[in-house]
Amino acid sequence: MTAFPGVLLLGMENAIALTVVRELGGHGVPVHGIARSATSIGAASRHCADWTMRPAGPIADWLPGLIARTGARAVLAISESDLIELAALPPMIGDCHLLVPRPEPLGRVLDKLQTLHAAAVAGLRVPQTWQPRAGEDFAARAAQMRYPLVAKWANPPDIMAVLAQAGLEWIKTDYVRTPDELVALLHRYAPVGRWPLIQQYCRGVGLGQMLYMQDGQATLRFQHRRLHEWPPEGGVSTLCRAEPADAHGAQMALSEKLLRALDWEGQAMVEYRYEPDSGRYWLMEVNGRFWGSLPLARHCGADFAWEAYRRKVLGRTDVAPPPRDDVRALHGAGNQAAGARPAGARPHRRSLLPPSPAIRPRQLSARLFRPACSLLCLQRFRRGALAARHGTDRQESRAPGKALTSAPIARSIRAKQVAI
Repeated sequence: MTAFPGVLLLGMENAIALTVVRELGGHGVPVHGIARSATSIGAASRHCADWTMRPAGPIADWLPGLIARTGARAVLAISESDLIELAALPPMIGDCHLLVPRPEPLGRVLDKLQTLHAAAVAGLRVPQTWQPRAGEDFAARAAQMRYPLVAKWANPPDIMAVLAQAGLEWIKTDYVRTPDELVALLHRYAPVGRWPLIQQYCRGVGLGQMLYMQDGQATLRFQHRRLHEWPPEGGVSTLCRAEPADAHGAQMALSEKLLRALDWEGQAMVEYRYEPDSGRYWLMEVNGRFWGSLPLARHCGADFAWEAYRRKVLGRTDVAPPPRDDVRALHGAGNQAAGARPAGARPHRRSLLPPSPAIRPRQLSARLFRPACSLLCLQRFRRGALAARHGTDRQESRAPGKALTSAPIARSIRAKQVAI
């Protein structure tokens, strides 16, 4: 296979990064990972040509030198925080492309209020939304609302540090059932004088439409339906399936229209709550980074990282092959957490409590999606078993100065003949 110019990938710690590494490596693109830990799963892949421990300090301080040292022609990132830092840099450093959105479109996508406004203008259905402000009569407003409600922050990266400084936990989504609960939630954030968005709860199932945009046009499309989520009202996808390309066609056109209105370039997922009985689609948000169910897209042949690379770095304009639509992906640990409750279930009292430490979303994201066409396998991975899988993707899994796998684990790997 032809060797292409290399890519620097920031963030090697989860299944999303592992998928990007595999995808690019499978196309012959050498990937140099920037990892926060010697045990980062992406660095253990045989498709990771090399990796570097992430230097301290802002990205702008060390990225140019790393590009010069590695000869990379492209930079990709997994997390929103890294996208924000990279977006502030020039789109190219030397002859290296920073494959990230520009600051203005990224800001619009990260701010849910701006996204919802643009969506309403573009003709999409958006949930009723209230942004509480200082000086409002919260009790009176709470008495007028229709329940249940959902509370989520308009711009999570912008508020996280503010909450942390005040000793308050950032909660991605809160479900509110009564006026008293809403008043209590708003009172919680009074010390910082900022409050989450309050939205109507939209029933239905999660539907994600993924597009790669270039010059206002989608060059790659893929979509999936969430069959299980945790929490079931809307959260981490734990079981999802590819949707046929000819399904939801009018909504896919609206998704493309929205991204065009946002002046978006690159990959994005437009997330909806879809009501099959009524045919209504409620916009939830636009995800401008690589998403958690990316493994499903890859196993269907919708290679979004490769699409970005081949178009920007190689200058190719040929049409991407159509993806498959007969694959499901199972998020093993998350699906066990979700249990038998289907996606789209109405919130109940237990769902108002945060998940136990064993099933918090950040830990779930470190688990692997298990693809299958007709048979779904559910396996339990303890830390030792997962570590064993890390070392099987390359013949020698060694970090500088230390082994990634112990001798007992290595023997277990050889015995089980598993590979990732």
